[in-house]
Amino acid sequence: MMDSDTHLYCVFGNPVRHSKSPVLHNAFFQRHHINAVYLAFEIDEIAKGLTAIKTLNIKGASVTIPFKESIMAELDWIDADALDIGAVNTVVNNNGKLLGYNTDYKAAITPLKPFGIKSKSVCIIGAGGAAQAVAYGIHKEGGKLVVINRNKHRGETLAQKYDAQFISMDEISKIEKIKTDIIINTTSIGMTPDIETSPIPSAVLNSKMIVMDIVYNPLKTKLLSAAQDKGCTTIDGLSMFMHQGAAQFKVWTGISPDIEWIHQTIMG
Repeated sequence: MMDSDTHLYCVFGNPVRHSKSPVLHNAFFQRHHINAVYLAFEIDEIAKGLTAIKTLNIKGASVTIPFKESIMAELDWIDADALDIGAVNTVVNNNGKLLGYNTDYKAAITPLKPFGIKSKSVCIIGAGGAAQAVAYGIHKEGGKLVVINRNKHRGETLAQKYDAQFISMDEISKIEKIKTDIIINTTSIGMTPDIETSPIPSAVLNSKMIVMDIVYNPLKTKLLSAAQDKGCTTIDGLSMFMHQGAAQFKVWTGISPDIEWIHQTIMG
């Protein structure tokens, strides 16, 4: 039951109504008997969101599209990994001082590790905050990065950061020539409500590829459906979502939730 001692946590994003983060974190709080509630706030400016954190004494916040990069200029302190990545997805309110972290990069590579990442050709679609984290994780694991993006400047900037190849979306067919092992969609393309869209044409897919989509609503995106039809190994966005959410909860509370229990809660 909420009362005057209930602590408030939230997610900032736009759009954010599709988010399952409230389900996840409120389940964590209940399971661990913590008097707290987690809400979703759809905002237009991240600076206003951070003002709300201080005004309402919000203890912690998740940050999603499109604020993972722009939030950095508004924070008082940023963790070394988040600085290297260039994106923040987790905020802690430490007595009015706002601290930034990134729990995305480890969560992104966790489901890929069983297949091997080192020396594999990994194409990342997108160049935003999520792409920054995924690229950082793949680079740390020794993968050979290829960045695919509509915006040439942003795509080339990310590619240069990791000495990676850049392919514009107009030249997507080049994927076939570089023998891509893994494709990861880090954009919101295919996310509810635009579920009939895909970031790349199915013609560039083949059965030897591993195709991962960080979108988790819907769980089977149009990209993953096309990949399954081509015989690809597919990884949906639920794994990354669960692992980054569990890492956020640990940052906020010091508690590491059980991943299997998380999966049962979300799927139930």
